[in-house]
Amino acid sequence: MILIPGSTNIIYIICILFHYGMKAENSMKARQPQFLWKIEAECPVCGKKMFIEEYMHNVPIIGRVILSSGECPGCKFTYRDTRMADSRGSQILRYRVKNLDDLGTIVIRASSASINIPELQVSITPGASSQGFITTVEGVLLRVAEVMDFLKKDKDVDKKAWKERMDALKKALEGKLEFTLVIEDPEGVSRIVSNKEERLKMYE
Repeated sequence: MILIPGSTNIIYIICILFHYGMKAENSMKARQPQFLWKIEAECPVCGKKMFIEEYMHNVPIIGRVILSSGECPGCKFTYRDTRMADSRGSQILRYRVKNLDDLGTIVIRASSASINIPELQVSITPGASSQGFITTVEGVLLRVAEVMDFLKKDKDVDKKAWKERMDALKKALEGKLEFTLVIEDPEGVSRIVSNKEERLKMYE
C-alpha cells in the first residue's frame, strides 16, 4: 500500500483495517458516514465565507471518528480535520516504536494536539490554521521528512546538523532506530490505536 501522509480519506483507513484482518462486511459499515452539520466559517487565507461539513464515521478498531472538510469558493483553500468523537479529557499519549511493524500503527492527531519525538528532535505544534489528520506512525515521519527536504533549501541551515537529523530519520523509517512518539492533546480527541499506547493526564 502507498502511504498518503496525513490523509483523512476514510477508504485509506479501511485498507489498513483489511490489513488487520477485518471482515469485509464490517469494513463496509465504515463507508457509511452520518452527516452531522454544516458550519459557516471565514477562510483563514482570503477571509471569504466558506462552509465546512462534518460527518461521523464508525470505524472498526478505531471507533467513532469525525471528519470535517470544506473548500473556500474564492482562493480554493481546502480545510480538512480529523478527531475522535469522544473525548477522554486532556491527555499525553506515548508510544514506543521498536520495529517496522510499529510504524504501521494508526495515529489520530487532533488539530489542537502537538507531536514530539525526542530522539529525532522533532516537534510539531498546532498553529492558527492547524488541521487534524489520520495517518500511521510512518506517515508522521514522512511528514517530517517533507519539512526536512524543504529546510535543506535554506542557505542558513546548518548542513552538518541537517544531515545528522536526516540520517536518524531514515534509520527510524527503516525500523533501525527506536524512538518514542508523544502526543500532547488538551482536548482528549487524539488516539494511538495500539494496546501499547501509554496515556497520562495532561493536567493534574
